[in-house]
Amino acid sequence: MTPAADGVRPTVVLVHGAWADASSWNGVTESLLAAGYDVRAIANPVEDLTTDAEYVADFLHTLTGPVVLVGHSYGGSVITNAAAGSRKVKALVYVDAAAPDVGETNGSLSGTASVLNRKPESELFDKLPYPGAPHGAADLYLRKRIFIQNFANDLPRSVATRLWASQRVASTEAFDTPSQHAAWKTIPSWYFISSGDQIITPASEMAMAKRAHSRVTLFRGGSHLTLISHPDAVTQVIRSAIDSVH
Repeated sequence: MTPAADGVRPTVVLVHGAWADASSWNGVTESLLAAGYDVRAIANPVEDLTTDAEYVADFLHTLTGPVVLVGHSYGGSVITNAAAGSRKVKALVYVDAAAPDVGETNGSLSGTASVLNRKPESELFDKLPYPGAPHGAADLYLRKRIFIQNFANDLPRSVATRLWASQRVASTEAFDTPSQHAAWKTIPSWYFISSGDQIITPASEMAMAKRAHSRVTLFRGGSHLTLISHPDAVTQVIRSAIDSVH
């Protein structure tokens, strides 16, 4: 990997996942800003993997200097595509995330033990149509019980309930669109895996991390929202990726 120019710190770009928004990175953002890093936690449309990745790639074009690109959950699929062919992105960081290969969908990578594969759709989601949706596509909200017990299971119930109430909708197209690229094949990567993740299973994440030859950190406990409950642990992994750029 080409090192950054002397004295130039990379910009850290944080991409959130489904049923969340950029505020899910608040704790990580505060830590990185306090350490003097340039950080941008940007919006992820969660509409279609191809166009979501293009949206992030277009944002990367506005930056100067090296970039450490970080994705949580579905955001991992987005950065896997957005970084393809980029000379700016020097490191990828996956936080309880999916890292698809070409042709794989985000929805296929949750793992057989994921709650998303163990319960019927009617128990998982509130499903509704949206204007201009492709044929068969719909918007999904996580049901309250699933969000609190399986998505944010290590957070206080009051916090989990607030996050459920303010969750951002996700289109089925985001989960069903095949990945067009696999940037982890050419860009060094780091993987943060929570043993308490019930949405993307640790076994699935470990398999993706191994094939990407990622540097793996296994966090004991946590949930799919460890970036909120334990931001310092996540920040430490991101800083390891940052240090590799110097």
